[in-house]
Amino acid sequence: MLPKIDIPIYETNLISNGNLIRFRPFLVKEQKLFLMASESEDQKETINTIKQVLRNCILDDIDVDKMATFDIEYLFLQLRARSVGEVVNLRFTCNNTSKDNETEKCGNTVQIDVNVLDVKPEINSEHNNKIEITDKIGIVLKYPTFGAVDIMDINTQDMEQILNVIISCVDYIYDDEQIYYGKDTSKEELREFIENLRQPDLEKISQFFNTLPKMKKELEFNCNKCGYKEILHLEGIQSFFG
Repeated sequence: MLPKIDIPIYETNLISNGNLIRFRPFLVKEQKLFLMASESEDQKETINTIKQVLRNCILDDIDVDKMATFDIEYLFLQLRARSVGEVVNLRFTCNNTSKDNETEKCGNTVQIDVNVLDVKPEINSEHNNKIEITDKIGIVLKYPTFGAVDIMDINTQDMEQILNVIISCVDYIYDDEQIYYGKDTSKEELREFIENLRQPDLEKISQFFNTLPKMKKELEFNCNKCGYKEILHLEGIQSFFG
């Protein structure tokens, strides 16, 4: 019988609730999936691949589909760092144009090394999941999950999709007498409630989504060919694939 290799176990805390979660590095079989995720241009395929890798590597009993999107992104970067290496080699093309010809771009490729363990979630101080409609009625929202993002786009401009996202994120609605949990309320009732909100109320809900914690990092771009300098803003998990 061939010997078994000891696999290290790592721990980190989720952003949404601070809960401790244990995971192992991904192995050769997950490495193949990881490469698929980094090379794919299809958002749903990338999401499904990431979820499968996490299901394989998380050692605690947790439903990946019910995890907040930013928890998934944070955990996946931690997993990548512990499995492949902390440093990601990113390449950017210089789009600086000359003073004489604004259509002619520099085109030089610059490599920038990023330590993914230095990428921290950006927490907006104005983020609030409690939406007060009146002095007696309000909504408490929960974070969009990877399961929800798998079937809809939280950045869409389509009103029907926006309503579906909001409905999926209703934790509960309350008044001065009772709490009405989203899981116990029909989608038709929730839709009717949301559709009867005023525009200022919808803007408050939009603020919740716009201020969700995000994995972001600023990088200094210095072109060694033309001398152009720029601050790059990386956001989202695919920005850190190398």
